[in-house]
Amino acid sequence: MNEKKRITFIVNPISGTHGKDAIPDMIASEIDAQRFDVTIRLTEHAGHAASIARECADNGADIVVAVGGDGTVNEVARSLTHTDTALGIVPCGSGNGLARHLCLPLNPRKALGVINRGVVESFDYGVINGLPFFCTCGMGFDAFISLKFAEAGKRGPLTYIENVLKEGLKYKPETYEVTDDTGARSYKAFLIACANASQYGNNAYIAPNATMKDGMMDVIIMEPFTALEAPQISIDLMNKTLTNNSKIKTFKTRSIHIHRSQPGAIHYDGDPIMTSSDVDVHIEPAGIRIVTNPNAMEDPCQPNPFLNAFSDFFNNINNVREDIEKSGRRIQAMNKLMLRKLSKL
Repeated sequence: MNEKKRITFIVNPISGTHGKDAIPDMIASEIDAQRFDVTIRLTEHAGHAASIARECADNGADIVVAVGGDGTVNEVARSLTHTDTALGIVPCGSGNGLARHLCLPLNPRKALGVINRGVVESFDYGVINGLPFFCTCGMGFDAFISLKFAEAGKRGPLTYIENVLKEGLKYKPETYEVTDDTGARSYKAFLIACANASQYGNNAYIAPNATMKDGMMDVIIMEPFTALEAPQISIDLMNKTLTNNSKIKTFKTRSIHIHRSQPGAIHYDGDPIMTSSDVDVHIEPAGIRIVTNPNAMEDPCQPNPFLNAFSDFFNNINNVREDIEKSGRRIQAMNKLMLRKLSKL
């Protein structure tokens, strides 16, 4: 008789947007007790998921499952890199970037069904200034918005979009010196993102061509743009066509060094932190094992519920183009109109 595999579920009771009270019963009904020896642990403070996962890996657990949002997934995953212990994900967050990229079900019961099948593959992950990330990292506007999002006190895509619309018109681009194995170049940029996976979360595709199996990261440089150009960038972000936009420069590399004029914020998988003026990012090929969905490829095109609202906004913008050029107040009014459309979805 085969020895049971050991699996630990790390549940963050306060993260994300889904209640977790029903999770233990779901685990009992979906996970095969004849194949798996199951343990459930609840986190009690920030960083607790990382320490539990590290303990599990040190003790030779076969699978450790993160039950929570992107922050919980990052905490658990960074403790499992370069170990034989695989990461499982039951996504319960507002963005669920890694789960979406890997086409894991967002329904907790269906996600448990994937874990029960136990198919494991190796994937790349990234490191920014010593901090592991699994989807994206970056600096500039997206790091600035991550700070605002963390301060907002409420989660979800509407909060994120509201901050983007409110702060985007005021944000000043910075100048960055970017060095990779082809040499050094200078860019004035709204943001620089380094992507191991295709999206931030919520199907916002910052790097639609990224894969977690090529040993490379996609570097995305978003050049400054006007208020009239912003809606098309938003549409492209949601429609997996961002690389076609004239304001976007992108290339692949294994490592990169970025120098900016002063210290500032960066983010790793959406978690913001202040750091120095010098930023180093690299990819660790096949450095983490993840329980995958055998019925799905990485990140196929999925319909996005926000795209119609963005498209409707952009298609009608010509009707008010002259007024927008004359008055910043009209831009703010149109932003509020978009938020009202989104809130009805």
